[in-house]
Amino acid sequence: MTSEFLKTLFDSYKEIGLKNRYIHNDHIQPLLSDLKNYFIVEQIGTSVLGQPIHSIKIGTGSKKILMWSQMHGNESTTTKAIFDICNVIIKDNSDFIKQILANCTIVMVPILNPDGAKLYTRHNANDIDLNRDAKNLTQPESVVLKDLFNRFKPDFCFNLHGQRTIFGVESSKKPATLSFLAPAQDKECSITDTRKKAMEVISEMNAFLQLEIPNQIGIYDDSYNENCVGDAFQALSCPTILFEAGHFTDDYNREITRFYMFKAMLLSIGYISNKEVLGNKYMPYLDIPENRKNFLDIIIRNVKIKLNNESLVLDVGVQYAETLIGDSIQFIPKIEKIGDLGHLFAHKNILGDAKELSLECKEKLSEGLVVETIYLDQDRCSLKLT
Repeated sequence: MTSEFLKTLFDSYKEIGLKNRYIHNDHIQPLLSDLKNYFIVEQIGTSVLGQPIHSIKIGTGSKKILMWSQMHGNESTTTKAIFDICNVIIKDNSDFIKQILANCTIVMVPILNPDGAKLYTRHNANDIDLNRDAKNLTQPESVVLKDLFNRFKPDFCFNLHGQRTIFGVESSKKPATLSFLAPAQDKECSITDTRKKAMEVISEMNAFLQLEIPNQIGIYDDSYNENCVGDAFQALSCPTILFEAGHFTDDYNREITRFYMFKAMLLSIGYISNKEVLGNKYMPYLDIPENRKNFLDIIIRNVKIKLNNESLVLDVGVQYAETLIGDSIQFIPKIEKIGDLGHLFAHKNILGDAKELSLECKEKLSEGLVVETIYLDQDRCSLKLT
């Protein structure tokens, strides 16, 4: 399989009905109706507010893969990739796709947390993080996923998420466009046979994608948490992979990241389909650098500001607050940090050259303040995303 082949698949079959960051049940319902003509589409439960939760079953093979997206309602990039992959499987007649259909049975849950998706929140309607409910199963959405896991008995699980723009790759000075993890199976974070299988698949993805987005792939910290779904399923001896869709330069709607996530997911499915994954090729995983919270959206560097009646030359960090307004996500610039931010990177740097920073709104500069426009001496500078 080549990068050009995967790009052709994506360009040819990308689901054009899904775009940007705000994806919820109303958006996917017509797509699910169409998919019933090709796959087994079922309602497998309901959310706190009674919204349907669906699964899509593809293929007839013996290797079983379970994946779920939007466990956190505001993490929609992988949902878009799921429907892109569904379109590829329907429309492409290559040997690669035929092999997947013959060797694998794949069950996808495109939106596990439909209430959170509608409200564009991480939590569900009871304000519970479903990824901290794996042990107690207090929420209906958590029960739906666990029951599906028990019925389907997967050989691999893909836990699909999205991460904030604050994450970069250790030592690379680049954003973490994609991140992965083979979650811990026990408190000691032992490298078990189960984890080795997940690590092997991640190693394969990483080797391929490093050629396209070098130094933009990270690994999450693997501290064990029995309340996290990935850790819980790994502890049940099911190789589980965390996929995290992150930031690519200027891609706040995550459409470029969507492309790389599509590649990562399809590469993983193809590898599992084509290989007997024993875990004996896991070692390259250990060399993938870790994620770090080392980015801000904007840093205004080396500007003169007044704090506590004292004039100082400092840095001002700005982070966009993703805010649902009407039917779209707006990126609202807020002051995140004030101080020496030389240890942090920025997706956009504004060089202040010791000029005086003043605000159009005339309010006192402080952390948490929404600021759309600043002045550096007399030069006007917009902080709004364009």
